Amino acid sequence: MHSLTYGELIGGNRNFRNLLIGQFISELGNWFNFIAGLGLVRMVSDASPTAAGLFFVARLLPFALTSPIAGTFVDRFSRRQVMIWTDLLRAVIALSFLLVSDPGDLWIAYLATVLLHFFGAFFDGAKNAAAPNLAGKEGLLAATALLFSTRFLLMAIGSALGGWAAYAFGYKVAFIINAASFVVSAYTVWLIPEEATRDETTGARMSSLSLRRRRTPPSEQPNYVTPAERDPFLTELREGLVYTVKNHFAFTILIMNVIWATGGGSINVIFERLGGVYFAETEKWNPDVAVAMMWTATGFGLALGMLIARRASIYLDRKGINHWFIGWALIAHGVLFAAGGAAPTLWLFATIAFVSRAIVGVEYAVQETMFQRSLPDHIRGRISTLDRGAELTMFGLSSYISSELMYYITPQTLTVLSGILSAMAGVVWFVREKAEPSASAGGDVELGST
Repeated sequence: MHSLTYGELIGGNRNFRNLLIGQFISELGNWFNFIAGLGLVRMVSDASPTAAGLFFVARLLPFALTSPIAGTFVDRFSRRQVMIWTDLLRAVIALSFLLVSDPGDLWIAYLATVLLHFFGAFFDGAKNAAAPNLAGKEGLLAATALLFSTRFLLMAIGSALGGWAAYAFGYKVAFIINAASFVVSAYTVWLIPEEATRDETTGARMSSLSLRRRRTPPSEQPNYVTPAERDPFLTELREGLVYTVKNHFAFTILIMNVIWATGGGSINVIFERLGGVYFAETEKWNPDVAVAMMWTATGFGLALGMLIARRASIYLDRKGINHWFIGWALIAHGVLFAAGGAAPTLWLFATIAFVSRAIVGVEYAVQETMFQRSLPDHIRGRISTLDRGAELTMFGLSSYISSELMYYITPQTLTVLSGILSAMAGVVWFVREKAEPSASAGGDVELGST
């Protein structure tokens, strides 16, 4: 199958271009919010590890626990409307951080963070389910790489700008920018036609089309599915769970991502304690700038990996070594990150983080494209959000456990443990593939049937 280049996809597909622009702007605001929110919690709580851990949990667990419900919701209703309304709601919520000024107000920061990521689960579920339809089969690899590379690029740029803005202008400016970014994102999604977010078959399940049917003479009605003919919400939710467990490839991806998150979740605490505390003291860095620098290196690394993923995927396809690459890339990136625990300076640690994340960026783009191609459109939202939700649940638990471990071990030791645990995802991949070597073929069969 011919794969579109980045230029061909962006230049020739206005709907996908609008989605990409919206994500670019909202992700920029999100990273302003993250750096400013973390700095605000650090300042108000006097750098308490527990307070930072609760902030990370508030970011991750609501998204994770809501994702399966959100996935079923966006398969059932208008993906476009879900994205628009969740953007507008998050714009209002983002401004509530302006009310936090002392330790007694920390609950506002936690609650606002919970709500931002609760609604974020619905937005991401709708976006991820709609993106393959907006890009088409030939544009899916480029679309996956672009959506994730721009997200990680904004991790880099947004972190750097957020750290600088917090240092130069204070935290309030960052929160206002975050709110404005959601409004702009909602406008770009509004420009996308409703019918472009689904294929012809599953588009029939949208509530708006069902309403249109009631106003159309029977002789002119297409074969739409009415709400009464649909399975109950919980039945569709269960359908997604059953598919994930019974489909070998989908279950492999879920297990692998959860294993990766046992180590990957520590990165929040590692960056906060190494940058915001350790290197801030030993090398006299501003805490916000030091933390932002680590996230900037990570973001640039992931973005670079995503951007070269298309050419890498073409080469891997030609050689027939996609599955080999996924396993070894995961192992290599984890081992390299573990080595960062011995880095004596912030600059060296940031360099190691950059290379490690570049490796996993290529791996993730290849893996995610294979995964998305294997999923039928009518169930894609449920499966992708279930996978993401399980991963982020472990990510959040790992973040909190890591924050509590800071009372007993050093950030450097935690870095080593994080890398080793993340590398185990590659081992799990090889074990699962060896157990059923035809799993990839099963995914290809499903791709042909979607």
